[in-house]
Amino acid sequence: MIINEQKYTELLNQLKNNEISKLVIKPDEFLDFQVAFMNFDTRKRVSGKASENGIITYTYLSDNNSDN
Repeated sequence: MIINEQKYTELLNQLKNNEISKLVIKPDEFLDFQVAFMNFDTRKRVSGKASENGIITYTYLSDNNSDN
């Protein structure tokens, strides 16, 4: 199921606000997600890690991340 740009923006905001810890994007969602991602005001703090089958897991790098 493909989610629209507004829904991806909501998910990115949830990631930023620590309401969710990660956002998993599948290959068939990527092009729609990319539009929301490119318009997201703090996208440079969003880190993506690719895994098998083209799945990307995004996390948000906050100032108090101790994992950096």
